Amino acid sequence: MAARVTNFGAGPSQLPESVLEEAAKGLFNFNGTGIGIAEISHRSKEFSAFLEETCDLIREQLQVPSTHSVLLTQGGGTGQFSAVVLNLLARHKLLYPTLPDEDVLLDYVVTGSWSKKASEEAKRLVGPHRVHIAVDSRPYSPDAKSFNNIPTPDKYSFSPTPALIYYCDNETVDGVQFSDDPTSPNAFPFDLLQQNALLPLVGDYSSSFMSKPIPRLADHAVIYAGAQKNLGPAGLTILIVRQDCLVNVDGAAALGAIPVPISMSYKTLADNRSLYNTPPTLSVYITGLVLRRMKELGGVAYYQKLSKVKADKLYAVLKEGEQAEKLKIKVASGSQSSMNVVFDVIGEGKMEEFLAGAEERNMKALKGHRFFCIRASLYNAVTEEQTDQLVAYIKDFLSK
Repeated sequence: MAARVTNFGAGPSQLPESVLEEAAKGLFNFNGTGIGIAEISHRSKEFSAFLEETCDLIREQLQVPSTHSVLLTQGGGTGQFSAVVLNLLARHKLLYPTLPDEDVLLDYVVTGSWSKKASEEAKRLVGPHRVHIAVDSRPYSPDAKSFNNIPTPDKYSFSPTPALIYYCDNETVDGVQFSDDPTSPNAFPFDLLQQNALLPLVGDYSSSFMSKPIPRLADHAVIYAGAQKNLGPAGLTILIVRQDCLVNVDGAAALGAIPVPISMSYKTLADNRSLYNTPPTLSVYITGLVLRRMKELGGVAYYQKLSKVKADKLYAVLKEGEQAEKLKIKVASGSQSSMNVVFDVIGEGKMEEFLAGAEERNMKALKGHRFFCIRASLYNAVTEEQTDQLVAYIKDFLSK
């Protein structure tokens, strides 16, 4: 068997080797059933129990309050671009049945490629005139067109009573992330939102989920994440949904709301304990194994510290490269992601040279998303030692 390399890809991403070894056993015999995890019925008592344990591990490690349900589904973040709009519009219709649709706005905080795509899907579903961009970070970049910063609170303009307020915590493509420090001007401006209310706040945490605590989690209506960054294989989507958002979507449709496909209805998912239809059993299994390992290591507190150590080391060497005028960090200080580190290699042919040298050292998937140069994704399963190897390579590259 060929030796494994370090996968710095943005997702699907590297998984812990011990989990892969355990999962390989489960492919042949899941929990002593004599049936492989890819073959077993999703309605078997063994799988149902494992799915519940997986949800409980998320609840425990993120300290999800009893006011919220933890649900497992499919469709990825892109599927949730649609699902959050439809479910929260149904909620809003039930709350305000006589309010004309034209007066119902959806607020979007646009700080990168994924939040931009989310806002575009909302416009497709309800029309551009009903989507209010609370802030777009591009005008505040040096070239007035790049996603390279988190705007300061004075740049935001939220609607008084929107049906939805969307933001993306960490932009995988652009390497932009809201600060964890609530006093930072680059933190999400929760204080600008209506206080002491059940906010229609939606957080896309796909590429930072389970790498740190979620700030003001209880204030969110919906949090969602694809598993394929920090938790497992592609195919599984995790939802944390406040109880008042588990609404009768058919009742809302009878009042004039956009009908919600049954597989996207949060209430349907919750009423059926995430088993309305067949879930991605293998993805659930590997995610559950990763969560067990996370708990043993200390949960999100452990990974938050580790993420900071890894990111600090990598950004430090990139700053050395900037001083040598050989590298360029793409994102403004204070807005830089601890998960997806994006930078340029300066000079004709230098990016290709850098990538080739990394491959020779068994470091792969460093080429950025389409128009970006280099992107190193430091998800939970990328070890500090592997990060050190990348840092050492960059130092060697700079010395030439």
